[in-house]
Amino acid sequence: MKTDAERFILDNTSVLAPPHVPEIRLHLASEVHDLWLKTEEDLEEIGLPPPFWAFAWAGGQGLARYILDHPETVRGKRVLDFASGSGMVAIAAALSGAAAVVAADIDPWAKSAVRLNAALNGVSIDFTNDDLIGRSVDVDVILAGDVFYDSDFAKALVAWFSATAKDGCLVLVGDPGRSYRPIDNLEPLATYQVPVTRVLEDSEVKKTTVWKFL
Repeated sequence: MKTDAERFILDNTSVLAPPHVPEIRLHLASEVHDLWLKTEEDLEEIGLPPPFWAFAWAGGQGLARYILDHPETVRGKRVLDFASGSGMVAIAAALSGAAAVVAADIDPWAKSAVRLNAALNGVSIDFTNDDLIGRSVDVDVILAGDVFYDSDFAKALVAWFSATAKDGCLVLVGDPGRSYRPIDNLEPLATYQVPVTRVLEDSEVKKTTVWKFL
C-alpha cells in the first residue's frame, strides 16, 4: 500500500514553531514516538522513508536562526538548501530576502513537506530530488543543516563543499556536534543552545555551531 504523501503529512503532524526559530511554522510530528518509532516494516508498508522532514533538527534550527539574524548572508542571492528535510532553512533564506531558493532532498516525501511548509510561511521555494553531491550548482550560497551523521556521507560532503567553496560559493553548515563533522578548513560563525526533544537526541539542549567552509 502506498500512501499519499501530502495527506499523510497533514494527518500525522501539527503546525508548530521550532523553539529556536519561532518566526517559522512547520508541519512537525507532535507525537514523536508514534511517527518516529514505527518499524522499518511499518514504514515500508506505507511507502514512507524515515521521516526526517517531520522534525526540526538542531543543526537546521541553528542555521535557520543564523540566517534570520544575518539576512545579508542570503539577501538577493541564489540559495541552495541541501538535505532540506522540512524546508526550515530554505524558508529562513526566503524570509531573509534571497532572490531564489532551491530545497534539495533525495527523499520524495520531503517535496510535499517543503511545499506545505513554504505555503504556511508565505514563501516560494523550488525543489529538486536530484543527488547533487559532486555536481556543479549554479548558486551563490549553499546551506546544510545537520548533515554529518554518517561517515561515508560526511566524506563525500566535505569534498564537495570544500571544492564548491574554493570556487567562490559561500557554504554554511549547522552542526550540533555530530560524530563526523570535519575539523579542518572551517570557521565558526555563531554558536547556539538549541532546545530539542529527548526522543531524538541525548539531551534537551544541543550546542549547535554554524560553520563556514573555507
